[in-house]
Amino acid sequence: MEHEILYRPAHSLARVMLGDGEAITAQAGVMVGMSPWIEIETGVHGGLLSGLRRAIFGRQSFFLNTFKATKAGEIMLAPPCLGDIVHVALNGEAMLIAAGSYLASPPETSIDTNWGGFKGLFSKIGLFLLKVQGVGGVFISGYGALHEVSLQTGENYIIDTGYLVAFDESVEYTIAPVGGLKTTLLSGEGIVCRMTGPGRVFLQSRRAQKKAKASGQKPSFFSPSGGTSSRGRTGGSR
Repeated sequence: MEHEILYRPAHSLARVMLGDGEAITAQAGVMVGMSPWIEIETGVHGGLLSGLRRAIFGRQSFFLNTFKATKAGEIMLAPPCLGDIVHVALNGEAMLIAAGSYLASPPETSIDTNWGGFKGLFSKIGLFLLKVQGVGGVFISGYGALHEVSLQTGENYIIDTGYLVAFDESVEYTIAPVGGLKTTLLSGEGIVCRMTGPGRVFLQSRRAQKKAKASGQKPSFFSPSGGTSSRGRTGGSR
């Protein structure tokens, strides 16, 4: 299974090349186009309870679509909003993803929700995160461009909660004020995430709420858009 990300970062489009018998599972409504010999099957990935948790707590679809190639072909995937797409390689580890940012992954990966703790009440991350685990990788989307921060063991990094998209389960995080009372209330930064490695952290370069406030429109959750292209492999061979 090969892939390339086209038109980054504003109008990103994931082109996934499937070999004969290969498949990919995707969020409902993200298929843009595909070869006519690719079959689609809609189901509740991981069972009824897993689907309910995703829909209620993870702001994802109750049903997911699995696209399987009966011979070599391609499928195009894109999130509903302007923004970037990144393919994150997984080798058995888990990735925690903010609500609305999951796009697609191999059918063998497990997709469930993860309790983020009551600290989520005081941030824009929420109480629950989507947990994707397996081998191959996962496509995630974000508003604006997506940027990866790699943390070594014990290394710290501070991120505004509205810009956090995904991170390895090995990364620990706490929610804290950006500074003293005056700074927290008047700086416009407020509450931040303090991330501690090891692991990868993915952040988005724009925040939907800020754009909506500036334009007077209601915000919608994260996603894709246009520019350069990047190529890579999602694991396996054609």
